[in-house]
This record gives sequence, C-alpha cells and structure tokens, in this order.
Amino acid sequence: MKTFCATQRTLPRLALAGMACLLAACAPVPTQPVASAQVSAVAEAAPTATPCPKDLAPIARCLSGQDSAGAYYLIALPQQWNGHLVLHAHGGPALGAPKMERSVEDLERWAIMVRAGYAWAGSTFRQGGVEVRAAAEDTERLRQIFVQHVARPKHTILHGQSWGASVAAKAAEMFQRTADGKRPYDGVLLTSGVLAGGTRSYDFRTDLRVVYQTLCNNHPRPTEAAYPLNIGLPRDATLTSRELQARVNECLALNKPVAERTPEQQRKIQTITDVVHIVPSSIQGHMAWATFHFRDVVQHRTGGTSPFGNAGAYYRGSADDGALNAAVLRYRADPAAVQRLAQDTDLTGSIPVPVLTVKGVNDPTAFVELDAYFKNTMERGGSGGRLVQTFTQHHTHSYLSDPTYPTLLTALLRWVDDGVKPTPEGIARQCPEVEATLGKGCAFLPGYAPAALNTRIADRERP
Repeated sequence: MKTFCATQRTLPRLALAGMACLLAACAPVPTQPVASAQVSAVAEAAPTATPCPKDLAPIARCLSGQDSAGAYYLIALPQQWNGHLVLHAHGGPALGAPKMERSVEDLERWAIMVRAGYAWAGSTFRQGGVEVRAAAEDTERLRQIFVQHVARPKHTILHGQSWGASVAAKAAEMFQRTADGKRPYDGVLLTSGVLAGGTRSYDFRTDLRVVYQTLCNNHPRPTEAAYPLNIGLPRDATLTSRELQARVNECLALNKPVAERTPEQQRKIQTITDVVHIVPSSIQGHMAWATFHFRDVVQHRTGGTSPFGNAGAYYRGSADDGALNAAVLRYRADPAAVQRLAQDTDLTGSIPVPVLTVKGVNDPTAFVELDAYFKNTMERGGSGGRLVQTFTQHHTHSYLSDPTYPTLLTALLRWVDDGVKPTPEGIARQCPEVEATLGKGCAFLPGYAPAALNTRIADRERP
C-alpha cells in the first residue's frame, strides 16, 4: 500500500503549496495556565436589558452586549435565582462572522438551565471557525462581565456542549486562577463532547472523504481541478453547501427513502456506514465538516498545510477491504500543521476542579469512544480523580432531555460544596426525582464504559 503526499490526480502547484511530505516529528505544546486578568486588557461595557426568548420572558430577565473582542453575548437571570451561574460554551463552530442570533438560539436550547433556577451566560465567540483557545478566552471574558456588571455568583459551572466541550475543557486548563488568587470556575460540565482534540477527533472525517471519493468520484469531479482531499477545499473554490449536498445526493440519494434508492446507491451507503462507522443520516453533516471546516482549519489556522492524514490507516468492513485500501487516496498530515492544531485544540488533562461528562452512547456526531480518550487524557494530566463520566441511551447529539442536565448540575454542585464525588449509579437513581417536575427523559446507563477510540477509528501514522 503506497503512501504519498500528492496523488497522480493532484495538481503540482497544490502539491507544492499544501502537501509537502515532512518527516520531522512535532510534539504538542502544553497549555500553560494564565491568570484570568490577562484576558481583558480593557474595561468591558455593561450589558443592556434585552427581551428574553418568549418561553423565558415570564420567569427571567435578559441582558446582552458585545465584548471588547467583538463577541456578542446573552445573559439570562431567573427571578427565582439559586445563586449559581452556568457559563455556556456552544457547539459547532459556525463559519463566518459572529451574530447575536447564535446566543439567542443557544439560550432557547438550554432554557432548562434557567427554568431550573440557574443564571445562564453564553458567548457567540469573536469569530467563526475552529479556534479553541480564542473561544476559551471569549468565554472567560464573559464570566468577568457577569461578575463585574451583573452579580457575583455562589458558584460558576463551566458548561461545554459538543465542540464547545473542548472549549470549556481548554478554558478550565488555561484559566485556573483569577487576579485575586481564586478559581474562576468551580466545576465543569461537558455534554456530548468532542474531547479527543483536533488532531484525533476528526480523523474519521478524513476517512469519509477518501472513501466517499473512491465510491462516488464527484467531490471533486473528474472534470474539475484535483486537490488533496485533506485540505477540505482549495482557498478559492466556490462550491457551496447546497451544491455539496446535491453532489452527495446525486451519488447516494440520501434525500430519498430507502425504497427509492438504487441497489448501487444503497451498496455505497452501506460501505460508508460499515467502514467509517457513521449512520446514513449523518453523512451529509460530516461531509460538510470535512469540506468547509477542513478548509477553515488549513487556510486560517495551520498556515496552508493540512494537519489531517490517513497514511497507514487500514479500512475494514467493506465487501472487499483489499480493493478499497488499494484504491483510496492517501495523505500524510503536515507536522507543522499538526503542531499548530494541537497547540490550539488538544487537551493536557490538567483541570483543577471537578469535571462531569455525559454522552449518548449512540451519539451520531461525537462518538462515545471520544470519551474513553478523554478519560486517558485526564489521567495522564493528573486529573483522573476529578473526572466522573456518565452515559445515556440517547441516540441524539445536540440535546438529550430536560431532566438530564439539572440532575447532573445538582450532582456536580454537591461534589463542589460537600466533596461528595458522584457515581454514575447515584446519578441514575437521582434523575427520576427530577422527572416529576421537568418531564420524562432519564436514560442513564450506569454500567456502561466506552471502548477505546481506535476500535472505531483506524490507527494511522502520525508525525
């Protein structure tokens, strides 16, 4: 199985610009804790009153603003406030300039926090795209705005959802003391998290691109200029998300019922699901990530070269694995690009406060095996004793259920206040009590433990 930086179908100019084979190894640079005061060098303006989403309007007041770095934010303070703040780091990330609508959508999704008595604050982040450290800074800046202009909470719980879980974990590593020597965060809640760092969490999307191209050969088409698939798209490509969706449907007919697909289309879908280990309904979303977000990373975060590769990966699960592995395009991750992405997105596992996680075992977006990798990271970083992981039967990613999150917050705060470390069994027992007021939705699996990440995503050579 030959591995090379640029295939025969890759244009020389692109090979020179983005696919040079570098053999030197690069080690990730550890995150160094910094004082929270270093985030904001200027005085932040006070937020102003703004209407709450209509479902929260009867029980809360809302404030909004734009911070000195350009991020918009929204704060909700319930009338019956329990004194605690949930500081939210959102998922995604979206591409493009920040918009206040993002924070409104986040508050609407996480309204359960306010209904349960918690103050809530969420930032849009100053920019779109995959930049974890900047998003962590924006999250910490919002905490300071809340403390300076709204109230001083009893406890601050840092909550990260999906990609935002990596932002929250990074913030907990970066900001361990305030200017007066206190901890900025008392606990961390990570939900449906992408928790293996950028250098490993997205390997399967590289695999999806090369397997898809082998089967479909339309992204790019044979009539279009070739480029290395691990850059997502060339900088000047004009392909839109709608056009990408049309190409995928052209090959796989994902927009049609199963009965209306051809046997060949269904065979290709089955190959992708069996080899890449994703469900058919998530193929479009992951293809978009592996296209537009990969381009964002390469063009704006890693200096024009790709941190993604599949050299040495052996794909299993197809009707003919030998033929598939001989056919897929191969790429080596650029060591310098890997170093840059690792510095920004990879975690050290050095978090000084309690961390509680939850993940649906059938999450179609952030695989449950990512949590196994995160557990190892926390143990390597000396924080394994401050981590409790929980899992549920849910098949969803963006939101599990109303009673799930207040149950976890209650357990986390008891850990913070009384030193009583929760157990998955205890959390599973407590959840039905919350259902009485918040509705059904408890589905904890206290005996579940995820398999290692490499049982789902093929191992590969790494610089």
